[in-house]
Amino acid sequence: MNQGRPKAAVKDALRGVLLFFRSFVRSINEFMKTKKTVVVGASPDANRYSYRAVTALRRQGYDVTAVGLKPGTIGDIPIHTDLIPVDQVDTVTLYVHPRNQQHWIDYIMKLNPRRVVFNPGTENPEFFKKLRAEGIDAEESCTLVMLSVGTY
Repeated sequence: MNQGRPKAAVKDALRGVLLFFRSFVRSINEFMKTKKTVVVGASPDANRYSYRAVTALRRQGYDVTAVGLKPGTIGDIPIHTDLIPVDQVDTVTLYVHPRNQQHWIDYIMKLNPRRVVFNPGTENPEFFKKLRAEGIDAEESCTLVMLSVGTY
């Protein structure tokens, strides 16, 4: 009796499930890339994490708006120094220390994003609670890590 065939069938079935899952994840990722991201605290300094995040988001095909205190550009993306309105925002990724966030809180709330990502060093429990109370997801995470592992 050939016992190798059932193993091969299981292996083929698992391969099919894996291919389906990969295709599904790619579809979800492509759908999510059509959603807008606003980077708050964007900097024209290439050594800053906000600069790297804008670059990485753009490289992966996300629609990015950069807002910060200093004018400049990140690649072909202008950094807006005024609190410009942005419609249908999916994600705000925050690169502003908690002691400097007061200037941005009302602006972020008016954007009405689906979620706000508090990158390392931006954690603010009070703002976190305020977002959650308004039904906005608030996450303490790192945009660059999320992008690199495919969880953005």
